[in-house]
Amino acid sequence: MDRRQFVQGAATAYGLMIVKPETAFGYAANSRVRYGLLGCGRRGTAVATSFAKNAGVEIVALADIFPDQLATAKTHFDAVNASLQLPPIDSRRTFRGHDASQAIAACKDVDAIQISTPPFFHVEHLETVTAAGKHAYCEKPVGVDIPQTKHALEIARRHDGKVSMAVGFQIRSAPPFVELVHRIHSGQIGKMAQIAAFYNAPPAVMVDKGQPSSDEYRLRNWLLYRNLSGDMLLEQNIHVIDVCNWVMNAHPVSAFAKSSRKVVQSPGDTSDNYEVIFTYPGGVELSFSSTQFSKNNFFDVSERFFGSEGLAEAPYSGPLQIRGTQPWKWNAPVNATAGQFAANGAFTDNLAEADAMKDRDFIQSIVSGKLQNQIAAGVDTARSCIMGRKAAETGRIVTWQEIEADTEAYSLGFNLSQFT
Repeated sequence: MDRRQFVQGAATAYGLMIVKPETAFGYAANSRVRYGLLGCGRRGTAVATSFAKNAGVEIVALADIFPDQLATAKTHFDAVNASLQLPPIDSRRTFRGHDASQAIAACKDVDAIQISTPPFFHVEHLETVTAAGKHAYCEKPVGVDIPQTKHALEIARRHDGKVSMAVGFQIRSAPPFVELVHRIHSGQIGKMAQIAAFYNAPPAVMVDKGQPSSDEYRLRNWLLYRNLSGDMLLEQNIHVIDVCNWVMNAHPVSAFAKSSRKVVQSPGDTSDNYEVIFTYPGGVELSFSSTQFSKNNFFDVSERFFGSEGLAEAPYSGPLQIRGTQPWKWNAPVNATAGQFAANGAFTDNLAEADAMKDRDFIQSIVSGKLQNQIAAGVDTARSCIMGRKAAETGRIVTWQEIEADTEAYSLGFNLSQFT
């Protein structure tokens, strides 16, 4: 199946989504899922916009701790709604302050909520959203420490079969990657022997608000702080580790790693480079490297899977293919442009349709009543990265059994109630 067939087939299936919404809510024909955004930053806004344009939802509610971000988001989504012949967001459904998550979860006019807050809050907000009976689309990672991941699994068990719970690993929905992984699983590169992967990106984008070292600055620039982001391996590089887990149908059993802060001089304490050796069942090793400091907007991400019969290459941008005894190459569109780094996570080329496919799949799970529960898989990948982070911190090999028993809990370090 080439790209055109894949996308056309998916479009046909998703075309039923609005016309025949046999949903858990009993919607009338042609109704839309009422969608709320919790966390109105760059990525949150971009993903919710994709949901509106590609998955047929109506953005009806917004929530953010900062009033300026909330106001900017309302202006943006009022324009998005207008372009879709939908009404503007009622100002009574815009919630701000430290308790905005509780307010949007309690809103009776919302069916599903996207959690795009800083990673430290993901599991707390997943609890709030699902306890209110709302479907949850939670950005990765599912927890910044092991106690949070355990809480996430408890939430997943408690609400399984009651609401949909998706995790934002959109690469698993990108047509080129779906086809490549299918071919690997079908034996097209033979026995897996070795994996090499990398994630090179510019430094985190800083927001010029608040005094450096102030609580407001830390919260607005959460990417710079390990307790809020989980560090770059967990917050950003996690996409590559998730692809490798997907291909291997397993999580790694141990990790040895190094990390440091060599170039970046901004406030904060996150690393700007990682080197990790993950070992998977059967002794297959993943050699992973990452940098997050290039000042020339250099962005390059890829995985290479070495098998006994061939090599599978899975870059964000460029030829996605298998070389070997059974060669294959993704039939990309002629006008595909090179992938570019974007602060909001928007990409072209091999990931061009990833967000749209992921969004439609989540909404389809709601309108069909075939509810998703992706929390356990999200926790597996989060723990894989936490294991690598712990290995770098300790300077020794860390095993899966050891990381599962880890009790270190990150703390926020300030009181959110000041942001009323």
